[in-house]
Amino acid sequence: MVNILATKKLPKALKKKFADAKIVLVEKNFIQTKSISFETPQPKDYFIFTSKQAVKSVLKSDVKNVHSISCLCVGSKTKRFLEKKGFSVIESADYAEDLIQIIDSKYKSNSFIFFCGNIRKNTIPNYFLQNKITYNEVIVYETKPKPHQVKEKFDGVLFFSPSGVNSFLENNTLENKTCFCIGTTTAKTLENIPEVSGYKNIIIASQPTVENVINEVIKYYK
Repeated sequence: MVNILATKKLPKALKKKFADAKIVLVEKNFIQTKSISFETPQPKDYFIFTSKQAVKSVLKSDVKNVHSISCLCVGSKTKRFLEKKGFSVIESADYAEDLIQIIDSKYKSNSFIFFCGNIRKNTIPNYFLQNKITYNEVIVYETKPKPHQVKEKFDGVLFFSPSGVNSFLENNTLENKTCFCIGTTTAKTLENIPEVSGYKNIIIASQPTVENVINEVIKYYK
């Protein structure tokens, strides 16, 4: 029997996929997020969101006229959540690198508010600074590690963020386990850690969604 560790708790519908494939799933949240208070700057042309958590935090804060500004976002999950909550999403991409290509070709003369967490990639801010694009970065939630020592035996690990990778490795080693990553950024974080450097057992989901990570696991152990 194959045993898999997920570094965050999964929705019931996705857990069922493991049961159907006769794979034993162990789940532990290795990070925790918390919405924080923030000041909203003067309105800009567009909002940028790179996570569902940022959207939740903005909605909690009761920002005035929040739905009157169209959004650009990273991730299909973020896009669906924005639309479900009544936002207009005019552009989306799987990765921040792809989104800045869209901005570069169509929105370079516009201004933006980038809602994000305290831990985020520099891709979007660096692009704005290098191209002298008007923007405000607003931190709307905090991500903190929640390390656990895992005593259960497992064959593979599911990673969903760089923060999750770092938290997991505080008290655990990989010991030739197979790593399943939601995207290239998470995989690169693994590859750049000295004790993991050169690690070959890293599989990246075909699309950066939780469901696709699970599909890779099932395909790998079929």
